[in-house]
Amino acid sequence: MWTVVYIAPTKKLAEKMERTLADEGVLVNLRPTNPDSERSSVEILVLESEAEEAHEIINQVLAT
Repeated sequence: MWTVVYIAPTKKLAEKMERTLADEGVLVNLRPTNPDSERSSVEILVLESEAEEAHEIINQVLAT
């Protein structure tokens, strides 16, 4: 089951997170919170079994 681990305020940040998570072997899906808007936030989803690892990776990215 997919679970939201982070809501990125911009598509650019969501895509950066997606690349980083994928490089670490985590499966990622992105889902805009408002598909009708170009400026919507983007949910980052991972498999429930990988959520803890994904949180650690996201925290590292945000700390830099």
